[in-house]
Amino acid sequence: MEITAQMVKELRERSGAGMMECKKALVANDGNVEVAMEWLRKQGLAKADKKAGRVAAEGRIVTAQNDDAAVLVEVNCETDFVAKDSNFLTYSDKVAEIALASGAVDVDALKAADYGNGSSVEDEAKTLIAKIGENIQVRRMVRVANAGITGAYIHGGRIGVVVSLKGGSEELAKGIAMHVAAMNPAYITPEHVPAEVLEKEKEIALAQMTDKDKAKPAEIQEKMISGKLRKLANEQSLTGQAYVLDTNTSVGDVLKKEGAEVVSVARLAVGEGIEKAEEDFAAEVMKQAGLA
Repeated sequence: MEITAQMVKELRERSGAGMMECKKALVANDGNVEVAMEWLRKQGLAKADKKAGRVAAEGRIVTAQNDDAAVLVEVNCETDFVAKDSNFLTYSDKVAEIALASGAVDVDALKAADYGNGSSVEDEAKTLIAKIGENIQVRRMVRVANAGITGAYIHGGRIGVVVSLKGGSEELAKGIAMHVAAMNPAYITPEHVPAEVLEKEKEIALAQMTDKDKAKPAEIQEKMISGKLRKLANEQSLTGQAYVLDTNTSVGDVLKKEGAEVVSVARLAVGEGIEKAEEDFAAEVMKQAGLA
């Protein structure tokens, strides 16, 4: 069967594969576009499996929410360039919607969820790997139940926060989410700071006391140490920090003024905990040129 330019063009548009690959697929499958599409997909998935082990530390944080809950999802790729690619953007946005609608509570359930075309979220990632040429991974997700009012904030696609409040307003919820994105508090309130953390800080504070401080009465020393621990607990907790949108007041005071309480907080940042390989480009060029 004659393979026409129109057939190649149609297969290219549907598959995203190169012109020569499309022509080869059509020749191998007697010009049947549907079978050629499946053939290309199988070839692509084989390539995708090889790329799945490569470090993917770039990408996006995406969110979706409804009246019941909100989700944050981290979808990774290898380069910032691909993180801005329209195919990657479309995929990651849809994954967030699937995470919300499917009721998935962890990333394994999300990967297994139906993408809507007969394949799973994970299989669709493999198809995208074949098309884009980079490793694509749905790495993390978190679901936050709506306690009354939920606010979400995405900063530059790289940091995402969801906050659920009891009381308050949508404006306040978004403001708190912006604060968490900027300040990344470890705990919600000073009372949530674990006792073992405070005990360790107390040991450090005692070790750092000067001879002059040690000469002071025990009760004075205890007040000094207690003051340092209170300051530390405030610095590490959401309600104890100065509010980024009004540094003259604390987050706790803002919440109190509006009669609101933070019930839950989730924050994801692209590439957290992923060890990126340090590339020596000069050495790589020399290696490619056979000089090293």
